[in-house]
Amino acid sequence: MADTSVELFEPGHRACGGCGPALAARHILKGSGPDTIVVASTGCMEVFSTPYPESAWKVPWIHSLFENAAAVASGIEVALKKQGRKEHIVCICGDGATFDIGTMCISGAFERGHNITYVCYDNEAYMNTGIQRSGATPYDASTTTSPAGSASHGNRTQKKDMPAILAAHGAPYVATASIAYPNDIVKKVERAVNIPGACYIQIHAPCYTGWGFEGARTIDVAKLAIQTGLWVNYEMVDGDVEKVKKVKRKPVDEYLAEQKRFRHLFKPKRNDEEIAKIQAIADRNAANFGIDI
Repeated sequence: MADTSVELFEPGHRACGGCGPALAARHILKGSGPDTIVVASTGCMEVFSTPYPESAWKVPWIHSLFENAAAVASGIEVALKKQGRKEHIVCICGDGATFDIGTMCISGAFERGHNITYVCYDNEAYMNTGIQRSGATPYDASTTTSPAGSASHGNRTQKKDMPAILAAHGAPYVATASIAYPNDIVKKVERAVNIPGACYIQIHAPCYTGWGFEGARTIDVAKLAIQTGLWVNYEMVDGDVEKVKKVKRKPVDEYLAEQKRFRHLFKPKRNDEEIAKIQAIADRNAANFGIDI
């Protein structure tokens, strides 16, 4: 059982106050433990946690390119196996590296079945480089490359379903989690690193600067995503959903109204048609996963 008293991600790093990914990193390492090698993609976490010559990581940590964390992890796994070593190999990457830039390398690693755990901290855009949309950006969110205005309501595509994609690769364990529930993150990571094969966990990690809310509200916003059904916490084993967090759902308005990236849906006047489309996404999630209490 994971020793949650041990801190392997040090304070004093350069993340924004109220940073969702920083909270995710702390609890990921509580789940994986000290015998862990972290492979990181380019992204917010890499930048704020490892400004040379400093590091917030108390475990071995390696960064290569934006797109190839899964390939680097695969090589480390093969090398350690040859040496008879059994450290946990954990990729910790953002949604841009996971959903877009690194998809090919991730697919290869999961196809080959390397004994790694890939964790995506999902803050739903390229936050490190200017809040550009990614394949994880939700419908109607305004970003610098999907700006809301007179000709657009924001991002016109729906969030890519990476857990389903990697489950379809034959991953033995796939899970989603949220920084709103840290013990759940710890338990899921601990489970994943002890299952042979390529496992995937996607952690919802709100970014208050990119989403546009007060930093003290990070946990509250994360909880609202789950309470509205726009984010679902679940586990899949061998492609089958095993466990889902059930909630008494709230209307999506409560979540959307908290964030500047959805402000155009309420000002200068409320856009009921677009809000209804987002409510329909939450309703489909509820129907597909049976999350309603």
